[in-house]
Formats: sequence, structure tokens, C-alpha cells
Amino acid sequence: MKKILSILFAVIVLTGLSSVSMVEGKEKGIKTKSKEEQIKIAQSAAPTNISKDATIMIFGADGKLVEAKKGTNGFTCIPEIEGQETPDPICVDPAGWQWLSDAMSGAAKPTNTAPGIAYMASGGWHWEKDGKITPTTKSEPGAKRVKEPPHWMVMGPFDSKASGLPSLPSKLGTYVMYDGTSYSHLMIYQDPNKVK
Repeated sequence: MKKILSILFAVIVLTGLSSVSMVEGKEKGIKTKSKEEQIKIAQSAAPTNISKDATIMIFGADGKLVEAKKGTNGFTCIPEIEGQETPDPICVDPAGWQWLSDAMSGAAKPTNTAPGIAYMASGGWHWEKDGKITPTTKSEPGAKRVKEPPHWMVMGPFDSKASGLPSLPSKLGTYVMYDGTSYSHLMIYQDPNKVK
């Protein structure tokens, strides 16, 4: 069952990434933006002191990610994940990039050996159904799309029961996304640009 979930999660992530160029078409979307615009959007995911020295991956004419700028600090930023009407750029450290790469490749579980850090200063999206958020919820009929505020994440296995944290967004501002799956991670509703 875990293998099926991870495969479905990878399909969802890849569908989100490819939908930027395929679903949105030429009228809008990241693919229609210039290299400079995509770099600026990607860098907006994290505080400037991180994103200015990060590797920047953008979408090429074929819709695949290509390196637009070589970084020096180990972080990698991309301009889009979900292919929604508003870009949701993400910037991750090496362990976070490994986590994200494993998810996109369909690995049964992430192979990062340390928790990763990810920043999404523009927020992002998730899908809820029947009080749950899982990697497969997005494709379920009747799932509700929810906009996430600016946040940062710790990409490591978390368990809501063991941590005492909720598995859905709450007034606490922190929750375990994808609780009960190998891709569970900690969501922290705090604007990365305001972290001191």
C-alpha cells in the first residue's frame, strides 16, 4: 500500500509540474514567462539571503526543469509546483531537494538521511477530503482545494500522534501534512521573509 501511495504521490507531483506547460497552455503559466521572470519567481520562495546564492531551476521550452543559475549555498529554487493560477515557488536545501526528487521519481519513501528545509514564501496549495490531506487526495472526486499561506517546512518523517500536532491546518499554525505516509512533513505557517 505504501508503494502505491508513493507512486500516486509522484504522479501527482509530476502532473502538477507538467501541468504548468501542458494544462495551462500558452495563454498563461510559467512556461510562457521569460528566463529572467522565472528566476525572479523562483528566488521569491525564500529569504533573499538564501535565494540569492541558490541554484535556480526553471522550465525550459519542453516543459522540463533545467538549471538557469548555478548556486553556491546548496539550496535549489524552482518557480512552480502545482500549476495553479498563481505560482507557488519553492526553495529547498540539499536534504529537501533529495526529498522532493524522491517524491517526483516515485520512490517508496524519501532517502534523505537528515530532515530537509523548504521555503514557500508565496504559499502553496493542498487538497482536503473527509478531514484528510494525503498525496492522493488531489485526484479524489469531491476534494477541496485549499490555499496555503506563506510557510516553511521540515521535510522529515513526522507523526501527528507521536508529536501531538494536528494533521490539518489549525490556529496553532503548524501541522503534519501527509500524516501517516512516508512523505509526512511539518508545515509551519510563518512567512519565511519574516523569520529572524
